[in-house]
Amino acid sequence: MALDDQADGVDEAGVQPITRTPKGSGRRLRGAIAHYLGTQIVSGAIAPGEKLTGEVANAEALDVSRSAYREAVQVLTAKGLVESRPKAGTRVLPRARWNMLDPQVLAWAFSGEPDVEFVRDLFELRAVVEPAAARLAAERRDRDDVKAMRDALAKMRRHTLATDAGRAADRDFHDALLEATHNNALIALSASIGAAVSWTTKYKQRARALPRDPVPDHIKVFDAIAAGDADAAAAAMRTLVDLALEDTQLSM
Repeated sequence: MALDDQADGVDEAGVQPITRTPKGSGRRLRGAIAHYLGTQIVSGAIAPGEKLTGEVANAEALDVSRSAYREAVQVLTAKGLVESRPKAGTRVLPRARWNMLDPQVLAWAFSGEPDVEFVRDLFELRAVVEPAAARLAAERRDRDDVKAMRDALAKMRRHTLATDAGRAADRDFHDALLEATHNNALIALSASIGAAVSWTTKYKQRARALPRDPVPDHIKVFDAIAAGDADAAAAAMRTLVDLALEDTQLSM
């Protein structure tokens, strides 16, 4: 298979077919190879503990240079998906070693049919982090935080979550909520939480419309935070995450 950063469809395995990049686009080629291998690993097609085919054979099979293939493996290594050892080759690491919150790993997970255990773990994390964040946001939010969340909600209503603009507004809402905690450790999770929210929302409507409108659930979270009601904010956010998990399970 030849590789490129441009994809026009999805093959039977759920992997986007790709073609050769123009000269000078080695960085994109590396990303395309990493995407191909990453989706195979995260989807479970290549299971933890399995050894990847040797560098020479894989480079030839994918119709890429050995250096491009090696660089792609380094990308996977940095994300905790694989480990390479001299003479032992490259093996897929246990799921517990993966950087599951890396936005690119999340993208790979939802580019095809996501692994059920991966989705469960993701929502369990959200159920731990986001209600606590909502509680802190209710206690610490300032005027700018409230305005940012209100503006994001307005865009979600206007565009709906069936559009890219609406999903971007959804990410903005969750980002603004984490910002409202004024806790730098939680704010650092914004890219990961935002990516998780965006990909699960997009995944849920890949074959049909969303089973229900989640905007009212977001409004309940916002109202509680704006009112400074920490208990209500945490409860509303827990409900939002639980309902999002139910919707995602229905789509799987």
